[in-house]
Amino acid sequence: MVKSFQGVREAPIKKNSQPLLVSDHMSTNLVTFHPNDTIDHVIMAMTKKNISGAPVVDEDGNLVGMISEGDCLKEIVKGQYTNTPKFPGSVEEHMTKEVITMPPDISIFDAADQFLTLRIRRFPVVKNGALLGQISVSDIIRAMPKLKASTWGKY
Repeated sequence: MVKSFQGVREAPIKKNSQPLLVSDHMSTNLVTFHPNDTIDHVIMAMTKKNISGAPVVDEDGNLVGMISEGDCLKEIVKGQYTNTPKFPGSVEEHMTKEVITMPPDISIFDAADQFLTLRIRRFPVVKNGALLGQISVSDIIRAMPKLKASTWGKY
């Protein structure tokens, strides 16, 4: 009887097939606005789409800011003092220009930590200046039940 010895071999490492990256769970069909849009337009669109904020992009699709319900409130208050039922202010006047973004290739666990640390409801997902999507706290929460127990602790 001949025995063959091939030496010590390591079992092949299986790649984790579970979607654990921000890019796997982010929203990509976004409502976006342009800096020269009016707050009137933003209020109508956000009300119709039932959203509380959205990215602001330039003509090339690069992120230049974020506009939120809170930003729109500034124009509403201004309208009260000027007795104006329309809100002609521009998005550029009220948007947040210093936007904290998230890369698409970080884990949803790191993203969850950033949500807790920074207390922000949504992050635009950007690569090389281009807006790819948006990740929200809700996106992270919806991802959790789909994960297997073996995933925990690896990230």
